[in-house]
Amino acid sequence: MANEMISYLQQLEILAFFSGYPLIYAVVAFLRSTSKSRSSIKYSAFILLPFVYATVGLLYVALQIRNLYPDYSFKHINSEIQIPFYAIWAVLSLVFWIPIFNKKPVISLFHSLVFFYLIVKNFYLQLTGTDPDKNILGNFMKVYSDSLLLNSIVLIILLIIYYAIRFLRRRSSFPH
Repeated sequence: MANEMISYLQQLEILAFFSGYPLIYAVVAFLRSTSKSRSSIKYSAFILLPFVYATVGLLYVALQIRNLYPDYSFKHINSEIQIPFYAIWAVLSLVFWIPIFNKKPVISLFHSLVFFYLIVKNFYLQLTGTDPDKNILGNFMKVYSDSLLLNSIVLIILLIIYYAIRFLRRRSSFPH
């Protein structure tokens, strides 16, 4: 029973980081499709999406490092991680820092669909079960909302950094 609770909490943790990304991706992709210019903020946001996903993955890994502190042995990690497939899949989001993977934002979408499937499956199981638990359903709704908020905030921060770097580069290229 204790392992089931830990597994449930770890699942919520992973979903809080990654499940909202596909919707953020869809919104940004839709907005980009309405843009005529490659220099628009909509286009920049779309190009930054893999970095958003990788940054969220980095935040997830940082949380796991903090949770595992001070024992980082394989034995301890193996005993603490109750859902290893999803944990490893989450860590694999870091590959989107590598240029070959971040050149095509759609790859990050495909990677994130595993987490989206997980939350959709849980919603479905709760809604179609013989005795749906409103608390569990509420937990999943809150976690999904938190994930949307986290991914949105990371996107906004990366856009600010991106435009600040562009501004500084342009400013330094002008002669004084």
